[in-house]
Amino acid sequence: MLDQLSGATRLFPIIGDPIKYVESPVRLTRTFGERGYHGICVPMQVSAEDLDAVMAGLTASRNVDGILVTMPHKFTAFGYCATSSERARMLGVVSVIRRNPDGTWHGDMLDGLAFVKAQVDHGAEPAGARVLLVGAGGAGSAIAIAMLEAGVRELIVHDADESRVNALLELVADLGRGRVIAGPPDPTGCDLVCNATPMGMEAGDPLPVDPALLTSSMFVGDVISGHGLTPFLAAAKAAGCKTADGGHMVEAAQDVMADFFQR
Repeated sequence: MLDQLSGATRLFPIIGDPIKYVESPVRLTRTFGERGYHGICVPMQVSAEDLDAVMAGLTASRNVDGILVTMPHKFTAFGYCATSSERARMLGVVSVIRRNPDGTWHGDMLDGLAFVKAQVDHGAEPAGARVLLVGAGGAGSAIAIAMLEAGVRELIVHDADESRVNALLELVADLGRGRVIAGPPDPTGCDLVCNATPMGMEAGDPLPVDPALLTSSMFVGDVISGHGLTPFLAAAKAAGCKTADGGHMVEAAQDVMADFFQR
């Protein structure tokens, strides 16, 4: 792609703080190249205090066709969007924004879609499934909506913070897609088991689910990336489960984002 870089190249910055850990610049740029699209993703270190100024500059730069949004800007960036998807409106969060024909921004939250795509790409079948989701924070909420959109039959949500669970149940109550209930972190009888918590990032972390309860018929997914094989997924593999890790989610996100930007 870099040997074709020119004044006609379309720009897709990723904004965050810190930004040095993001993988999208090389991954999304490669995906654009594989699709024959003349676009490049570039990292931008942007503090919360500078976000207004940066967004004004990016809006005025008409070769910027879209923006990837990472922490801590996902909630704040929603406020810059004149239009957005239903899931972004439900969550009040965006992970990507693209330019509308009138120059304003349209936002969406793709993290849940990327997680579900990673599961499906590695053998999961969410349609009609019974799913345990551990974690009802920002990532968990996005995954819950995406799982329901994918047609799960029943979604059991667990979080150590019961207020998060209650907020998520209220959020999805009107979707009318599958049964959603609160429950313990017990995967018995589930087809898919999903970890949307940071448990497993540090040595000595407790596992989100008792590995003794995992069986080979279950598909197990984890949002944690950049830490190799997590203890949770190692236990799932030892139980004979098919798995998808956070790295698979990051890889799946590139196609999901490219689809969003090329509409």
